[in-house]
Amino acid sequence: MSVLNSTIHNLRFTSDTTPKPLVIVTPSHVSHIQGTILCSKKVGLQIRTRSGGHDSEGMSYISQVPFVIVDLRNMRSIKIDVHSQTAWVEAGATLGEVYYWVNEKNENLSLAAGYCPTVCAGGHFGGGGYGPLMRNYGLAADNIIDAHLVNVHGKVLDRKSMGEDLFWALRGGGAESFGIIVAWKIRLVAVPKSTMFSVKKIMEIHELVKLVNKWQNIAYKYDKDLLLMTHFITRNITDNQGKNKTAIHTYFSSVFLGGVDSLVDLMNKSFPELGIKKTDCRQLSWIDTIIFYSGVVNYDTDNFNKEILLDRSAGQNGAFKIKLDYVKKPIPESVFVQILEKLYEEDIGAGMYALYPYGGIMDEISESAIPFPHRAGILYELWYICSWEKQEDNEKHLNWIRNIYNFMTPYVSKNPRLAYLNYRDLDIGINDPKNPNNYTQARIWGEKYFGKNFDRLVKVKTLVDPNNFFRNEQSIPPLPRHRH
Repeated sequence: MSVLNSTIHNLRFTSDTTPKPLVIVTPSHVSHIQGTILCSKKVGLQIRTRSGGHDSEGMSYISQVPFVIVDLRNMRSIKIDVHSQTAWVEAGATLGEVYYWVNEKNENLSLAAGYCPTVCAGGHFGGGGYGPLMRNYGLAADNIIDAHLVNVHGKVLDRKSMGEDLFWALRGGGAESFGIIVAWKIRLVAVPKSTMFSVKKIMEIHELVKLVNKWQNIAYKYDKDLLLMTHFITRNITDNQGKNKTAIHTYFSSVFLGGVDSLVDLMNKSFPELGIKKTDCRQLSWIDTIIFYSGVVNYDTDNFNKEILLDRSAGQNGAFKIKLDYVKKPIPESVFVQILEKLYEEDIGAGMYALYPYGGIMDEISESAIPFPHRAGILYELWYICSWEKQEDNEKHLNWIRNIYNFMTPYVSKNPRLAYLNYRDLDIGINDPKNPNNYTQARIWGEKYFGKNFDRLVKVKTLVDPNNFFRNEQSIPPLPRHRH
């Protein structure tokens, strides 16, 4: 189990009953991937491709039928060209490694990608990938300019040889439906010093929701140089009488591409209720901002040792479930009161909600530019996460998060209720195991992730993998031969 588990970050899928692969292949050269595909096809085994092992439903290393894992941990080279501001990044490289080595080459350059340093490039870029520069430069997938993919015939394709339709599909459509990604060529972006704050509020829920309501009406409108996000979690505190009690801790956190004075000015004019002072703010280099929000250091740290970005086992591993909604119109304060109270129904610190603003350049990118469609009209994403330690508690925690999600149905996007591929959620629908090519069944979940782009993804799949070799519970199906 140690080899199998070493790159699994969701311990919900490490029990004795979790389906195990017949073989784990750890390629160190593209020819090993080509051979694995051809051999698996010949003997009738399915392939699961794992780069970082963060798939929130374990899709990169679990199958209900006999299967092989292609574990890309050794395919992790990063070749940076400062002059052209581009980099070739192999699928098994972690975001932490990419941030680190780009910073080593030029501290004024970085990449538009996510927060978690142990997530790997293969899946992250292939599913979208949002992060602190999303409102400036879009998603990780918006900044892919070439790719190397091994297709169902074992051929290595680049952008030119695969054609623009397949290249479009890989960037946010989930590359695992089309082949195995070996490497991405990404655009690097200029980053100045940034200013950030993360202020904690502990207050009565009815007061707190006034702040949240202000946030949801303003955060998406800010200039793209300011990202203001918020999250809620329960913690134990000692009250004025010295008694222990549980309270909701609310954090308002920012990334601002500018100086301290400008940020304090802006916040005092636009959101004086937060009471941001100069002493709340820290001006940091971009790499220190990445470390601060990486989840692997304490918020009050002054020790920004960037070597931590190279630690592929950094951060906490536990069992978790994540669900996500897109919000298109402000949620009533009374509803926020109710969902915040529901945090108390979970174990202390186990449940969390995060609100992440859209707007900025996301409003300007067409919803069909890549398969990821969530652009203009989205105020923010709201995600619900639950994490725990003991596998025997799985059902209790899954019930809690599913109940919250059901409760929120009237207040979030609808027809379809939108979802995000990188926060994969099998609750929203799966392919029919007896008929994995069933378009009607796949469309139920497919339109939630991809909107109107789902049909184009199906057309690409039909052209490049008509026999549906690359498949899982939520892979794009090909159309039957008589329908195209």
